[in-house]
Amino acid sequence: MAIKTIRIATDVGGTFTDLVCFETDHSTGESRIITAKSDTTSRNFEEGVLNVLKKGGVDPSSVDFFAHGATVVINVLTERKGAKVGLITAEGFRDTLEIARGNRPDFFNLHYQKPEPFVPRYLRRELPGRMSYKGEELKPLDLSGLPAIINDFKTEEVEAVAICFLNSYANPIHEQATLVEVQRLWPEVSVVSSHQITREWREYERSSTAVLSAYVQPTAERYLSRLLAGLAEKGFSKRPYIMQSNCGVDSLESVAKIPIMMVESGPASGFWGAAELAKLIGEPRVLALDIGGTTAKCSLIENGDVKIKTDYWIERDRTSAGYPIMVPVVDLVEIGNGGGSIAWVDDFGKLHVGPQSAGAVPGPAAYGREGSQATTTDANLWLGRINEDYFCGGEVVADMAAAKAAIEAVGQKLGVDADVAARSIIRIANNNMVNALKLVSLNRGHDPREFTLVAFGGGGAMHAVALAAELGVSKIVVPADASVFSAWGMMMSDLRRDYFVTRLVELKQGAAAGIEQVFAETEERARAQFAAEGIEACRIRFLRHGKFRYQNQEHTTEVLIAAGQLTDERLAEIGTSFHESYEREYTYKLDAPVEIVGIHLIASAEAGKLTMRKRQSTGAQAEAALKGHRNVDYALEGVHKAAIFDGGKLEPGMTFSGPAIVEDPGTTVVVHPGNWVEIDGYGNMHIQLAAQR
Repeated sequence: MAIKTIRIATDVGGTFTDLVCFETDHSTGESRIITAKSDTTSRNFEEGVLNVLKKGGVDPSSVDFFAHGATVVINVLTERKGAKVGLITAEGFRDTLEIARGNRPDFFNLHYQKPEPFVPRYLRRELPGRMSYKGEELKPLDLSGLPAIINDFKTEEVEAVAICFLNSYANPIHEQATLVEVQRLWPEVSVVSSHQITREWREYERSSTAVLSAYVQPTAERYLSRLLAGLAEKGFSKRPYIMQSNCGVDSLESVAKIPIMMVESGPASGFWGAAELAKLIGEPRVLALDIGGTTAKCSLIENGDVKIKTDYWIERDRTSAGYPIMVPVVDLVEIGNGGGSIAWVDDFGKLHVGPQSAGAVPGPAAYGREGSQATTTDANLWLGRINEDYFCGGEVVADMAAAKAAIEAVGQKLGVDADVAARSIIRIANNNMVNALKLVSLNRGHDPREFTLVAFGGGGAMHAVALAAELGVSKIVVPADASVFSAWGMMMSDLRRDYFVTRLVELKQGAAAGIEQVFAETEERARAQFAAEGIEACRIRFLRHGKFRYQNQEHTTEVLIAAGQLTDERLAEIGTSFHESYEREYTYKLDAPVEIVGIHLIASAEAGKLTMRKRQSTGAQAEAALKGHRNVDYALEGVHKAAIFDGGKLEPGMTFSGPAIVEDPGTTVVVHPGNWVEIDGYGNMHIQLAAQR
């Protein structure tokens, strides 16, 4: 057995690239944690990863486990920097992408225009052949026209090909045959077929998913290969794992084939970390909040269960329908409000914060990189919530003159001084975040007062208490090393794959055998895929879910199905669970037949998951971590003289009360007047609100 085990995880965010390293000495049983942050290098993300490893003093050749998450896929989509894609589809369905859906958000806008398809019409081609919704071949596939299509694609300099046929979710043989032939005729092109990504119905959503996967595939493949080459050059020889959007990791080889699976890998790792932390500290119901430099994201977690959905859209807002991506993604709400979110005043004199962000370059005005627009970070700095003498952990000299000028420019438009403008920026940002938290709680039938708020990311602890007070939440938990918590979550993740299969069956006597067969067949397919990668069947765990609805409704509600063979006797119990879930979310239930629309099977296996140990304590009191005092403007509670604590010196068992500020190299914890704080055995900070004590 090795004397030391070194596990690392890196997370590439919109502003910073984070590192968490756990070094365990097996001879003594002691562990050492290393964290580091560096600027995200948006043109070559792998450089940022190598930079943060160097900054953390981690030698890749000594690493035993490496997990990685990145924003590369979502950035390629939003910045329109992907490949030129050609689409091959069934005869008569060339315009599915353009027809899209009729449920436009800007309903009363007579000049509304649908989002432009990622593939123009001249690059969308058809092949004869038809499959029924039951998977029966109605018309044989005719591939005689494919060589001409490939030649045209070559002439048009197409870089990637997407394939999606009608009803291929029920029987993919036409897609499979076309995929093989494209690879034979054009072996160097990047190609993906919809059945490789999803086996759910909805023609438009599957077409969009296949196209967007093809769009990002060449870029993602290049990035992952460069990352692997860069690590190998530094001596890394193990198999790297890539974080997916479903809160699990997978092999680099597997993700490279379908990189769209990592579209929301960063947020997924943070929320999985929150779920694992909740289990560790005995919190069954948590609202997880991740505030970074560019965005704020939140999700609701019950009993360690992070909800996964496939109804995921990008660029969807009040005026645009956006684009669907039918892959398993953590159920979250994301808004453009982070530390770098820009404050601006519209033509009617109304203050806004975000969604535009200053990013890492030029960054907030206080960075001194010629940024001239006020951000949330500048406002926090101006109000004394962030220490100007310990800005970014002391690595950046705060340009207070630039911050003042930027905030005053906002104040002039509002007719107020810099102090009022800064307070207003904080309050608007908080209001935006509260609304996001309500979307994942109140809007889905959950009372936030029954939950604990777990706040992480560089800005999570800065705003957490104010948000909790607004929602009526009584307790906040700020994880140890909160600023790099998403990277920590990757090391708590299992190797995981989600399988969705559409199968419409009414939930009545005699139906259990057919549903059980679908689960059994899917489990066998999962075992075969894992076996091909050398993972034994005894290591694989399955979790079953069903997607149910009242008969003939449009959308479904997912329900967990307990382990064990499905029998007719258990159908009533499953139906009751559906009624309860439906009523909680929609406030009513129906006396109507229930049907299962499809299954959701989770197959997982451990991939070197980290085991947490409690930290040692010297028994010192909180005063040992006290750095001093300074005046802090709490925006709503006014200015108070706050105790300033060094977060690195806080130990398990220490307690103190607000007003206080806890300073850490990566984040600042704002403890409001009357809050009570206790450090638990793992170094997490528990904040109890004054009104709830």
